[in-house]
Amino acid sequence: MKLICIGRNYTEHIQELKNEKPTDPVIFLKPDTAILLKKQPFFIPDFSEDVHYEVEVLVKINRVGKYIDKKFAHKYYNEIGLGIDFTARDVQMQLKAKGLPWEKAKSFDGAAVVGDWISVEEIAAVNDISFSLKKNDTIVQSGNTSHMLWKIDELIEYVSKYFTLKIGDIIFTGTPAGVGRVNANDRLKGFIDNKQMFSITVK
Repeated sequence: MKLICIGRNYTEHIQELKNEKPTDPVIFLKPDTAILLKKQPFFIPDFSEDVHYEVEVLVKINRVGKYIDKKFAHKYYNEIGLGIDFTARDVQMQLKAKGLPWEKAKSFDGAAVVGDWISVEEIAAVNDISFSLKKNDTIVQSGNTSHMLWKIDELIEYVSKYFTLKIGDIIFTGTPAGVGRVNANDRLKGFIDNKQMFSITVK
């Protein structure tokens, strides 16, 4: 099982980090060891002083596929979730400045929150999913999948050109604007519409 993450998929997030708008989806991977265990707090790693939350809609792959055409992509998932791509921003900036990969900033243990899953049948339209993140009961991020530069089915088509998708793989589809630093004792809660999908404590 692998975590396939999409960067720079919301224009306002690209702007807030002063990044260049990509011409193709930006892809990076997280190992399964990055998944934060259920009911466990997120521990800020000792190698970073600026870890950021990034809430994202997740897609769980339910069949093996390669070179998947966009018109068939909807057959490869039946569950949608919500999670967090934790990023050691200070480490990431150091790596980017040297032209190095981001894994140390993005793929450390606990850096991927995977919340609950809901059936696609419960969702009116996967390209119109409203989601949000609360930090200490204040909304800090809110987004809608309609604002993605590349929609879910387009991402599946693109990703499957490079990686065979396998049952249980999870695609993190990108984060909207509003990312920010976490501190010890923060409580983070994620929502699709008004349904709570996860709740974690930061240590």
